[in-house]
Amino acid sequence: MTLAAPLDLLRQARARFTQREIAAHVGKDIKTVRRWEKGETPCPAMLEPALRDLLHTGARTSGPNGTAGDARFRFIDLFAGIGGIRMGFEAHGGECVFTSEWNDFSTRTYRENYPAGDAHALIGDIVSFPAEDVPSHDVLLGGFPCQPFSIAGVSKKNALGRPHGFECTTQGTLFFDVARIIAAKRPAAFLLENVKNLLSHDKGRTFDVILQTLRDELGYEVHYRVVDGRHFTPQHRERIIIVGFRGKTGFCWDDLKLPTTGPRLGSILHRTDGGEPVLPWDHDRFFDHAGQRVQPKYTLTPNLWTYLQNYADKHRAAGNGFGFGMAYPDSVTRTLSARYHKDGSEILVYQGEALRPRRLTPRECARLMGFPDTFRIPVSDTQAYRQFGNSVVMPVMHEVARIMLPHVQALLAGTTHDGSRQALSLHA
Repeated sequence: MTLAAPLDLLRQARARFTQREIAAHVGKDIKTVRRWEKGETPCPAMLEPALRDLLHTGARTSGPNGTAGDARFRFIDLFAGIGGIRMGFEAHGGECVFTSEWNDFSTRTYRENYPAGDAHALIGDIVSFPAEDVPSHDVLLGGFPCQPFSIAGVSKKNALGRPHGFECTTQGTLFFDVARIIAAKRPAAFLLENVKNLLSHDKGRTFDVILQTLRDELGYEVHYRVVDGRHFTPQHRERIIIVGFRGKTGFCWDDLKLPTTGPRLGSILHRTDGGEPVLPWDHDRFFDHAGQRVQPKYTLTPNLWTYLQNYADKHRAAGNGFGFGMAYPDSVTRTLSARYHKDGSEILVYQGEALRPRRLTPRECARLMGFPDTFRIPVSDTQAYRQFGNSVVMPVMHEVARIMLPHVQALLAGTTHDGSRQALSLHA
């Protein structure tokens, strides 16, 4: 039998481990491992035993920041946006080993807050990326965009009595890329997030195809629920969360701890009483600390305020519900959208009768989505509004991760959550 060459072993190891972990295991520095991987210098034959040992034992000698390797599970972050789902799972001891995000502005924000360095790859569009090149992982995360599914093609195949799989039913949609990676890598679990309307899209047929693919074609135990972010932040934001497991579990949505009384808008607004923290990465961009006020540029111009009032009056007269959404300190706001940068009409902050209302600042939008003040905003206001409007309520992801992880750990250990042995998937 021909033994694998050192470079082949290195490539196999890189599918599962970071350059830092490999360097620690073989006793070299990261730059040396990088040179081997790029082919700048040959990987020494004397390291073959160490690399085989790493692949055989699965030892994790260090974490992504060079600390002791205590990650409880490995995950990938697809359609990552600015990393809201990632943050929720990282908080429970997860290690991100692969990220995909196509938008350059979102990637900039992502890199600023999750500096990958040598820890893992951050690629652009997942559509053309080979599934076999995705690192092995325990949990797949993805807030995939909703696109139309070709139901007609499925109906035709049914009428002809021809078999069809997820490649036929979902090809041409971004969900297909989620499905092909699940099929190739067989993670212990996945979490997918989307807008609530995914349930009713195309009279429910789109969601039926998704469930059929995940349950029947890929063989996962699937659970889904619509969760409103207002339990954790002062924003009415309903999103469907789909979780799946490679084997039978005792997962139950009733384990979610949803506060009955959530926070109100005043809790995330800039404080004008001297209590607003000075963030060195924000400086006075959003808040004038000397004057103890929100920067005036966020107050609507007279023309825009007049337009929004007239627009609301016109639709009110016609019996429609369209119009701006005035928000007060004791309010729960409407859903923040990606178009918020245009006029801010869905969430206008009341500033008293003497002043025109204002938009939320990007920092307040970050807080409205549950991001901590340590989260940096390196892009323009327009791009920041788009990013937060497209993101997830991070504390929701944190709570869902909490109830998922006991079942993930049980699957990885080969047992059910109650401790009994479980036969793992033949595809594992």
